[in-house]
Amino acid sequence: MEIMRVLDDLVCSRRIDGLQAASLRLLQNQAGDRQVATDPVGAPVGKWVFTTTGSAARVAMPDPRVMTDLTICGIIDHWVDEAADAA
Repeated sequence: MEIMRVLDDLVCSRRIDGLQAASLRLLQNQAGDRQVATDPVGAPVGKWVFTTTGSAARVAMPDPRVMTDLTICGIIDHWVDEAADAA
């Protein structure tokens, strides 16, 4: 699992059937890398979330047939990014 921040919604009007109608979010990890994740929890922009990858990402979706390798598993209610605070 990894802690990431939601940067934005990602809207794709055309997608493969394997993604179905999954909500997508643009995330950024603490190293600054950006990735796209499926979002079954409805995380709003600016929130910190924890994610899972690989086959666990599929299992974390309501329908495990959704083709994803990064899924938001929960919204973090309180967490301080010490690395960002130190900069």
